[in-house]
Amino acid sequence: MSKDLTTSEIDRQNILNNRYALTEIEKAAGIQGIPFEGKTVVLKEQVAAFFEVTPRTVDNYLEKFGPELARNGYVVLKGNRLKTMKLAIKALDVHEADFVNISKTPQLGVFDIRAFLNLAMLMTESHRAALVRQMILDVVIDTINARTGGGTKYINQRDEDFIHSAFIEDNYRKQFTDALKDCVAMGNFKYAVYTDKIYVSIFREKSKEYRKILRLEEKDEVRGTFYSEVLDLIASYECGFADMLRAKSTELGRILTAFETDLLFKQFEVQPLLKPLIEKARNKMASRDLAFRDALHFQLKDYVTPLAPSEFERFIGEKSMELADRLEEAKDVMKRLKERE
Repeated sequence: MSKDLTTSEIDRQNILNNRYALTEIEKAAGIQGIPFEGKTVVLKEQVAAFFEVTPRTVDNYLEKFGPELARNGYVVLKGNRLKTMKLAIKALDVHEADFVNISKTPQLGVFDIRAFLNLAMLMTESHRAALVRQMILDVVIDTINARTGGGTKYINQRDEDFIHSAFIEDNYRKQFTDALKDCVAMGNFKYAVYTDKIYVSIFREKSKEYRKILRLEEKDEVRGTFYSEVLDLIASYECGFADMLRAKSTELGRILTAFETDLLFKQFEVQPLLKPLIEKARNKMASRDLAFRDALHFQLKDYVTPLAPSEFERFIGEKSMELADRLEEAKDVMKRLKERE
């Protein structure tokens, strides 16, 4: 899916919150700046020169996108911090005119690498900024693919919570299908029908629609791509609805018709206790799939938010790992526990 970084704050913030991609982007950009407080920073005049625009153009972006740029590293130096910056510039042994006449200025705005890249993703007047944006997108894709072994279809399984959630959901799935078998008068298609009802209730898509959005192949198992929070909520649906089916069937002393089962599901899915869990699951799935899988769930577009840095750590960071490795680790733990007995 084509991304327009100049118009999407969510896409910009996802890039800036991904420290693994930022490291590679900084290397690729080769920005030469001023060492300051353990980082590299550049002045407005340097930024303008790099993007081949006027300082006034940079000022215009600061006026229009000030809060976003400040959140991502743009800062106005005053007092002792300004004095430290002046000393850093002096230590570079270049003429002050190459930067700006700062000897008497009471404050000075500087961009760190995040703020610099943030501006590059905003600026439409500069051809060089457009080239930087393309480089950023390429590096982000390459970085995520490199850290996930070449693809993101099953990036959800790199989460340390995935195995536990998948195991729990599988148990409740059995309760759900058993309740359908024992309590509902429909053919075998009832399993697909009520599974889809759960999917639509949670993330407004049937299994077929979800497959299309994630570009899954026929051999791919839909549930194998769900995040742990989604699996937990599906398990809650399966457990709760299975209990309602059995209770209603017992009350009536017979199995339920399709009409009765549909009505029962409508009563089940509007329970207030499910609402915050549904909101969370929609946000996690929509936001992560857009950031990691470049997949937009159109029905959930209003739930998309930028991923926090901790989300990148969770799925492509040092603690994340391939499912096969995690299963092997779990097997080793179980083996050691058994040896202690």
